[in-house]
Amino acid sequence: MDDDTALASYRSDLPGPLGWIDTGIARLEAFLLAAGVLLMAANTIANVVGRYGFGMSIQSTEEVNRILIILITFAGISYAARHGRHIRMSAIFDMLPGPGRKALMITIALVTAGFMFVLAWYSWGYLATTFSRGRILPSLQIPLWWTLVWVPAGFFMTGLQYTLTAIKNLLEKDIYLSTNVLEGYSDDSDQEV
Repeated sequence: MDDDTALASYRSDLPGPLGWIDTGIARLEAFLLAAGVLLMAANTIANVVGRYGFGMSIQSTEEVNRILIILITFAGISYAARHGRHIRMSAIFDMLPGPGRKALMITIALVTAGFMFVLAWYSWGYLATTFSRGRILPSLQIPLWWTLVWVPAGFFMTGLQYTLTAIKNLLEKDIYLSTNVLEGYSDDSDQEV
């Protein structure tokens, strides 16, 4: 994949500021997921080499991997929403005519966005509570709340993604599962446009 193709996959076709937001979220998701997976692999490999090669484990490996799992999970829910990869129960949706499917997709996207924003709000409250308690991780000696920052951020980014999906469906004549994935079935596992 050349640089133009890689950059094009991060460009939104939504108009104006909505496109900028969509593109920014896509780049942030890609960076967080790639960095999280690579760091977790490097951390795990270093620990295995240390344990079996030198007879000493890295003390904070489990804590670092726990932090990275939280990061990957909550950046991943936004990424999955962007690529239309969340589980869908589509029996009723598939039976509806085009306008009904479009209205249902907009409703689903808006309701899901609402739930994601509510979860972001509650997880922000949990983060604030954790911050006020002043707990620290035993091995890394960093505040526990630092590890939880990704939870409200991931829910918020997912809520934005579903909101942008609803807007995309309001602006376009086709039905979109996300801002760049058309509704429908194909033999390809990747249906991006």
